[in-house]
This record gives sequence, C-alpha cells and structure tokens, in this order.
Amino acid sequence: MGDKGWGAWPWMVLLLLQLQLATASHVVYENLEAEAATVAVPPSIIDPALRTGYHFQPPKNWINDPNAPMYYKGWYHFFYQYNPKGAVWGNIVWAHSVSRDLINWVALETAMVPSIPSDKYGVWSGSATTMPDGTPVIMYTGVNRPDINYQVQNIAFPTNKSDPLLREWVKPAYNPVIVPEAGINATQFRDPTTAWIADGVWRLLIGSVTGGGRGVAYVYRSRDFRRWTRVRRPLHSAATGMWECPDLYPVPADGRRVGLDASVSGPRVRYVLKNSLDLRRYDYYTVGSYDRKAERYVPDDPAGDEHRLRYDYGNFYASKTFYDPVKRRRILWGWANESDTAVYDVAKGWAGIQAIPRTVWLDPSGKQVLQWPVEEVEALRGKSVTISNRLIKPGEQAEVTGIQTAQADVEVSFEVSSLEGAEPLDPALAGDAERLCGVKGAAVEGGVGPFGLWVLASAGLEERTALFFRVFRPATGSGKPVVLMCSDPTKSSLNPDLYRPTFAGFVDTDISSDGKISLRSLIDRSVVESFGAGGKTCILSRVYPSLAIGKNARLFVFNNGKTNITVSRLTAWDMRKPLMNGA
Repeated sequence: MGDKGWGAWPWMVLLLLQLQLATASHVVYENLEAEAATVAVPPSIIDPALRTGYHFQPPKNWINDPNAPMYYKGWYHFFYQYNPKGAVWGNIVWAHSVSRDLINWVALETAMVPSIPSDKYGVWSGSATTMPDGTPVIMYTGVNRPDINYQVQNIAFPTNKSDPLLREWVKPAYNPVIVPEAGINATQFRDPTTAWIADGVWRLLIGSVTGGGRGVAYVYRSRDFRRWTRVRRPLHSAATGMWECPDLYPVPADGRRVGLDASVSGPRVRYVLKNSLDLRRYDYYTVGSYDRKAERYVPDDPAGDEHRLRYDYGNFYASKTFYDPVKRRRILWGWANESDTAVYDVAKGWAGIQAIPRTVWLDPSGKQVLQWPVEEVEALRGKSVTISNRLIKPGEQAEVTGIQTAQADVEVSFEVSSLEGAEPLDPALAGDAERLCGVKGAAVEGGVGPFGLWVLASAGLEERTALFFRVFRPATGSGKPVVLMCSDPTKSSLNPDLYRPTFAGFVDTDISSDGKISLRSLIDRSVVESFGAGGKTCILSRVYPSLAIGKNARLFVFNNGKTNITVSRLTAWDMRKPLMNGA
C-alpha cells in the first residue's frame, strides 16, 4: 500500500513502539483500541498466517513472563502472565496450560487471579518448588497497594494435590510470607525463584535493585516455608540496574548433558546465576561457585557481570528454568515479545510468544552453557529435503526447494575453504557483537562471510531475514579467528514502522581446526530461533514479512564473502502444527 494514512502517524507509532520495547512488562496502555482504529494497519500484519504455528501462545491477547514450569504426575505444567482482556499489558492473571510432551498444549482454567489483600493489585511472576512429599508450592509476587506497585511475596498450594492437572490453587490466610524491609525498594522487589534445601533449611532468591543502581539477588531462608528471614548480605550484586526474574541452578561440572535438581550440591557441581536486566531488556548469566554456608555466589570470570554472557542475543527475556525428573534435564523457557507496535498488536488481537523450550547444560569448557531445542519438537518434522556437498561461490545463493519453509526446521553444516582472506577485526568493535553486526551486515561483502541462510524470503528477495556467520582475524594479531553470528532482519519486511534491529553474538569456537561450523534455525512464520555451533550462540528474532508469507516464503543459502563456502549437509523439514491451547 502507499503512503496514504501514514503521514500523520509515524512518530506516534514509533513512540508507542519504543515504550513497548523499553518497559513491556509493566506498562499500562490506555485507549489503544481507539487509537488503533484510526491508524492504517498494513493488511499483512493482521494476516493470521503470521501467527506462529508451533510456538507456545494462547489463542489471543497478551502474554509475557513464563511462570512456575514444573513436571507433576505425568504432566508438564506451564503458567504464564496473561491479560485476558486485551493484547497489551494489564489485568494480569496466571494462565495455565498442560502438556505430555512440551509441544502439544491444552489450556486449563486460570490458575490465579488477584483475590487476597496481598495481591489485590497484581499477581506477578513466581516459581514452583516441590516439597519433600512431592507437593508443588508456588511462590509469587503480589502487589498490595493501588497507588504504587508495592511488592510482597505470597505462597499458594494446590487445592487437591491428587489432581495431576493442578486445576485449583489456594492462597493461605497468612500471606504475605515475605515483605520488603527497611532499606529495600518495595517497588523493585519481585520474582522469587525455585527454592532449594540443605540441612533442613530452604533458600530462595528475590530480585531487586539498590539505591545506587546495583542489581541484587537477596537470599531468604526458612525451615517451614512460611516464616522467612533475609540473609544480611545478598547472594550477589552488580552495577547493572534492576535484576528481574533471577534464577540459580546447579549443573554438572564435567559438561554432561544432564540436569540436576535445584538442591543438588557437591565438588563436581558448578552453578549458573541468571538475571533479567530491566533496563536493557535482556537476560545474562555467569557460571560460578555457590557457598551455602556463606550464602555467596562468585562468578568464575571476575568480569562476568560486565562481559554478560547471554542465553540469547535476540528477543528473549524473563527466562525461567526447571528440572525435568523424567528425562533428567534442565529446561529453559523464555518470553519473546513483539517487535511491531502496540497499536498493531491491538489490531491483530495478540502479542507475545514463548520460545521453544530448550535443554540447557554446561559446556565442557566450563565457560558457558549450551542450549538446544527439546528433542520433542522433532516429532513435528514432516516432509524433508537434503543438500550435500554443495559449493556456494562468492556472491552466489542457492534456493532450497521441495518443502514449504514458512514453518520449518533447518540444520546446516558449513565448511570454509580457507581463512586466509578473513578481514581484520576492528579493535573498537571487538567487544560489541551487536554493533559489529550493524556495521558488517549481510549486505556488506567480507573476506570470509557473511555466509548462511536467507529465511522467510520473497521470490524476488525484496524481503529476507539473514542468519549468518562472519570470520575475522583477531584484533590482537594472534589467537584463534573470531566468529560472529548475526541475525539481520533489516530487509525482513516492506511494512513500515517495525523495529528491525540486528542481533549478534560471538561464537566461542576454533574454526581454524577444521573450517566447519553448524547452524540450526527454527522458522515459524513471524519468529526465527537460531542455534550456532551446537548451541553455543543463540538468537531469536521477530519478523513480519508482507510478501514472504505462507506458501510465498522461500529459503536460500547465500555467500556474500570472497571465499568459497561448502554446504557439507543441509536438511530442512516442514513442521506440522501441534495442539496449541485450542487455537
């Protein structure tokens, strides 16, 4: 469509978008329905074909943080922040779905709504803990004042613990069980973690921020899960701003791909501490040690809170892990909000999805975690196509045909013929992958790369989202080559007024050893999740094509570098739609 209807509105729309992205969790939008009715929304934005096919979402309305994931009596349970009245944040309740396999989901009755004095004005995020007798308990943040977001912590129990679906929850009269003490910012005091136990004492964390702007995880202890006392010193803190949704969990130190219950400890255990940065809207983590006696966590990398390893370098926030006792794995959930505008969300009637659940474990190097989509998602694979030993010369691209690719799973292994042509890494960009990707995007010719995939591409390539690698010589002149992984959606849509940032992370791999690197991408209509080098670097992007929708979406392999690239093997599957909350 032409410019008609947009001339008077771009700045308002962009302002709404910036507000949504900056503070998406707790912004109240008023009168957006009326505003949406006056804004010309591109038809493709409200096309049902842009709703995801196999990612978790309800049939309509707003969702955000994942809450209290657990396994109980044969069912995976997933709770989440949900607005039953619209597609923007507000009126939040705890929605509840169950699954046998983490992929097919059935929506149940709402689990919790504001109903007691200590959560009258908000039932916000929380976690589940399994008691020694197997009973699940939920600890969550409530807001108890109408004038300010005064935050306290509450507890809820299943009404009938013999019900495997946990359809009803009761909040005891002694709530709240934790209140902010003097010196704690009561408006920034939320998101209790799963608790762990040692020597008969339970511990949990609550995220907050100090007056000096340091993110902080407070430790609370209890013997009866009812009366809690704060440990004088926080578990850990850093100059990052508010810590939302903290998460602390053990992992095997030797890199075995198994999970551990939150209460496991010992000399062969390391710990991961994750925090969600309210100011920056991303999750970061460190790997380190936890001293139960001192109640202190120390990152292995003293600069870890500045370097900020991330689960995902894209649109992924408020993440939560849980231990799956059946398959002995730790599973990671994360929320991906929209990258269009709040006005668009109202028009289409929905906003927010959850990333595909990921198995997470410690890399054998001990330096970072690895992530991979849960194996159950592979049950959705349908028709496939395979390419082997295909040479992609400089400036060339090759289309992958034979399946529909708007909803697909793609695994590809690349081999670089030579690293001699790798361009030097600009020292000014050596510590900022996102800036580097912005400067050296998919359209910028390089020495070795960019090479990778064009996904959700139109036939004439007017629209395309690029997922690629680029190899640099290290800025210091010695050491292994630097590998950049990038998601570049700048050409993803002809629609106006979309937020299309490049996302990027460095990949800790030595490509000089064999010249090989792998990429897996889960493509699902308006979201692309990518996993580089076996899950060392992950990037989720939201995109909204106007042409590359449904059967019109194409998939290409491309090489915009000066060095030959070989596709050792590429297999792509179209993906079936699972049961998804009745949608």
